[in-house]
Amino acid sequence: MVTPTHYRIFRHGSTTYFYSTLFFPRPVREDVFLLYSFVRTADDFVDAMPQQTAEYFAFKERYLGALGGEPGGDLVVDAFVDLMERKGIEPAWVEAFLCSMESDLRTTTYATVADLEEYLYGSSEVVGLMMARVMGLSGEALEAARALGKAMQYINFIRDIAEDLALGRTYFPQDELAAFDLSSLEHAATAAAPDAFASFVRAQVERYSRWQSEGEAGFAFIPFRYLVPVKTASDLYRWTAEEIRKDPFVVYRRKVKPSPLRAVGRACANALVLTRPGRGETG
Repeated sequence: MVTPTHYRIFRHGSTTYFYSTLFFPRPVREDVFLLYSFVRTADDFVDAMPQQTAEYFAFKERYLGALGGEPGGDLVVDAFVDLMERKGIEPAWVEAFLCSMESDLRTTTYATVADLEEYLYGSSEVVGLMMARVMGLSGEALEAARALGKAMQYINFIRDIAEDLALGRTYFPQDELAAFDLSSLEHAATAAAPDAFASFVRAQVERYSRWQSEGEAGFAFIPFRYLVPVKTASDLYRWTAEEIRKDPFVVYRRKVKPSPLRAVGRACANALVLTRPGRGETG
């Protein structure tokens, strides 16, 4: 059951996901609240300044206890474990997610994109898989769900360059920084090489776009009543990417994110477009 705690976590955690999720039918919407609250809570522990390591591992212990049949009274954890059981969310996916969260406690850079892939799987692809289970999608939708989760995570990396630097980390492969003759992503370094930084960021946006296209190929497997919020979130991330592509240095000035009005407007537009004659419902 969604509680005020779940609502507060989601409302303050993400404009894009929160407003998009409001357009799911109520049963799915409530389950998305439970899923988001779990992953956001874990993420907030490792993204805090200073990092809340002890609190994170206590959270993990409560999860493992609930998974073992001993709920500890944590509203977020217990409701998520119940969701896992109802929707068939695989414990291995959650284990991979927690492994990536723990990587944020000890890893500050990644040498190559191959090194980053394992982190991306745990931090985002499995969340896409969990969402697929929440929506009851078929197995043929899973690869696209992974890709869409990864794409959304990657544009967050780009958007949050300054925020992650403040935490002492950067997710972008070090060999790719070197390929663009960038010594680091600290503002002083990129301000001294503006063209190189702009080219680097646009190359990362291109990678995001490829993964997003792979993810959106899975829209064909999503029933109409679920496609409106999923497509809305994807569209809003595309808008974020375009804002950054046009002005790469914006990532140092502000956090690029859509307004609630833009999010709701996009959802309404998608609902209209997807119900045009000939489009019909996909399920």
